[in-house]
Amino acid sequence: MTTKKIPHGKHYSSPESLLARTRKLLRRSGLRARKGLGQHFLVDEEVLSAILTAAQLAPSDMVIEVGPGLGVLTGELAKRAGRVAAVELDEKLAEILKQTLSSFKNITIINDDVLNVSPAALLREAEVESSAGYKVVANLPYYITSPVLRRFLEAEVQPQLMVVMVQKEVAEEIAAKPGEMSLLSIGVQLYGEPEIVDYVPARCFYPAPEVDSALLKVVPYAQPPVEIADREGFFSLVRAGFSAARKQLPNSLAQGLAVSKAEALSLLERAGIEPKRRAETLSLEEWARLWRVHNGVEE
Repeated sequence: MTTKKIPHGKHYSSPESLLARTRKLLRRSGLRARKGLGQHFLVDEEVLSAILTAAQLAPSDMVIEVGPGLGVLTGELAKRAGRVAAVELDEKLAEILKQTLSSFKNITIINDDVLNVSPAALLREAEVESSAGYKVVANLPYYITSPVLRRFLEAEVQPQLMVVMVQKEVAEEIAAKPGEMSLLSIGVQLYGEPEIVDYVPARCFYPAPEVDSALLKVVPYAQPPVEIADREGFFSLVRAGFSAARKQLPNSLAQGLAVSKAEALSLLERAGIEPKRRAETLSLEEWARLWRVHNGVEE
């Protein structure tokens, strides 16, 4: 896994044209950004360009956009991709999108909760064969980052690529290496390779959120990096390992698995893992080895 980190001081302009257009459209439609839905509209042309570059779009591509908002990114995606399915939870915004983007014949606006509909169903609604593949582009509300990533990465029909705007700290957690790993980073890295493409200051959005963001790219693996027969069981073990924050593994595993400390020590010994270590220091391969030992599939 490689993680590119660009200095936080990188300057972005906030062109008046896009900001003014956003305010005008909101005013004309009688809308306000809804805090409950985590709505912050992108108003920076350079960031928009960075998203499009990271998505590596071709005329044959199918794109699922999550949270299109006012459609600034949606129209640009449609100019470069073959088809775009834009999934918008806000009913009023979905109606506005259907009007403002009506000149694009390759856009399907879907008024639904992305967490309640499968990727395969979204592709069907856009009249696209799932076998053709698709990419995900999203400016994600912070509160649904983890479930949306999991929704697509764990799907039977995985995306070829995900390019998502998320909270800066969350992006860094997802792209972490052993020593700073978490349940979230393991949950993503089991399915794909994450990379921070760029950092995005809060001022690039309207209204500005309270925290900075980062543009994250995730490339799903053609073959999983580790063999796990039971992924639900695997994540139960990992959750157990992280159940007691910052404690050494014998203590956290004993607590999380509801076993004695002696049993936890035996498990770690058989997996060849030093008992003084903490959950955040384990690599994906070490978690897989621990899971195999725990399930009696020792190498």
